[in-house]
Order: sequence, then C-alpha cells, then structure tokens
Amino acid sequence: MNSTLATFDGLALARRRWPPTLDNGAAARGSVVLVHGLGEHIGRYAHVAAKLAAAGWAVSGCDLRGHGHSPGRRGDAPDGEALLRDIAASLDAARAEAPAGTPLVLLGHSLGGMLSARFVAAALESPAPAWSRAVDALLLSSPALDPGLRPHQKLMLAAARRLAPHLQVGNGLDPAWICRDPQVVADYLADPLVHDRVSATVASLVVDGGAAVIAAAPRWVTPTLLQWAGADRCVSPAGSAAFAAAAPRAALEHECYPGWSHELFNEPERERPIGRVVAWLEARFPPR
Repeated sequence: MNSTLATFDGLALARRRWPPTLDNGAAARGSVVLVHGLGEHIGRYAHVAAKLAAAGWAVSGCDLRGHGHSPGRRGDAPDGEALLRDIAASLDAARAEAPAGTPLVLLGHSLGGMLSARFVAAALESPAPAWSRAVDALLLSSPALDPGLRPHQKLMLAAARRLAPHLQVGNGLDPAWICRDPQVVADYLADPLVHDRVSATVASLVVDGGAAVIAAAPRWVTPTLLQWAGADRCVSPAGSAAFAAAAPRAALEHECYPGWSHELFNEPERERPIGRVVAWLEARFPPR
C-alpha cells in the first residue's frame, strides 16, 4: 500500500505500508516503522516487512528525503534534525493507524539504524527535543554508529561542513561491500532508485549522531536488539561493539555475526537475523 507522508517543511515523502496478514480479521499486534540506509529506499525491505506482517505486525516506512521516490536533493538534508523530525512524523502516522495500546517499534539499518538510535537517545535529554517520541522497542541492523573515517577524512569533512555543507559528493562506498550475495549486489547496481550521493550535512549527522548514541549508552532504557556484521566495510563494527559494551544488559540484547557483510537482512544466511527479529518481538510482545 503506497501513500505519502507530509513533513514539517512541506515535502511529501513516499510511504509504503504492509498490513498484517492475520486470520479471522484479528487486530495487528503492533506497529514496526522501518528506516532504511544511505542511498537506498524502503522497497529494499519488502522481504523483511513480509516476515513481520506474517507474524501479525503492521509495518510501514518512508523513503527518506533525498532518497528513493521522495523529493529532496539526493543524499542531503536541510540540517541535522530534519531526518529525525521526519522519523517523528513516520511514527505519528503509524501510531494513528494502530489499535490503541499496541506497541510501537522502530527498526533501522545502517544510516537508518543510527538515526533510529539517535532518535531514541533524544528522549534521555533534558529537556527532550520537541520532535522526541516514545517507542516501545528498538531494532538495529549494522547501525552507522562509527563511519570509520580516517583522520584526513575527518579534516575534509570539517572543511566541507564550513564551506559547502550541501554539496553532494560520492560516498566512497563500494557496492560490493553491502553483502556476500552477488545477486543482491547486481540488483542494487541496477536499481534506478539507489544513489551514492552524500552531503557534508548528512555525513556530519552520522559522525555526531553516532557519537551521541554511544555516549548515551550507559543510560539506555528502551528495550533494544542490536545485530551487526563483524566484517562490515561500509561502517565500522567498532561503533556497535562500543554501544553493546556500554549499554545496560537489562535494556540490550546484541549479536555480532563474524565474517558477515553490511546488509544482514540480505546476506545468504539472511533468515537468521530476520528470524531473530521476529522471535525477539514475539518474546517481548506476546500475542494478547
């Protein structure tokens, strides 16, 4: 089901919904809002959404501004908060469509994982930003908590941030790094909605946002499942490892997949991390 979502500054983001596939007209168990990664779009998560919908969850997600079918300069954003405010709008829409009292869950991958974690971390601030919203759980797949920039890259980013914050440049990532399934890589390269652009504004959001999430980890309270790739070359696995080491065990379950590449949900063994998500939600939010 396709629609659009209005943003705070008047954009119409492309939105997609996957209703729960339940028998006997039963109500949804809850809602899962997906947030995709840099340069891609929400359609690449249809297989994940289908698994969640089959388990009774209403799933939705938007193409981020500057991505997919959504408007905006490719890989850019007006400022560091625009994408976070868009997530708030996406959560508001999902909550409005859900049965009262059902859980609301945020699931993010890569850039979307960092944004989702940064969004949750904002609730720990005092005062919390106006766009902050409560969620009942957080699911993270290879979040970009540490982009793995080298010292000279950090200097270049700092200069670009001052001189040309919205200049779009190549992100420097090799598509072959996304996963070990050659067909997925071929489909990614052939996908007209995929791009490799990023601005200093968005790159700085990744650097600053990831650091803020790791700094907030000791105070983490939102139930979270973190899964990341041990052989990731798109983001540094050290970011997820640092968060996992600092967050309270009561709030976090985590698993590193040694030898796996960035897109866990597209790896040849994808059923394992996807199944972990479904099982974790089943245990955390049993059917009513």
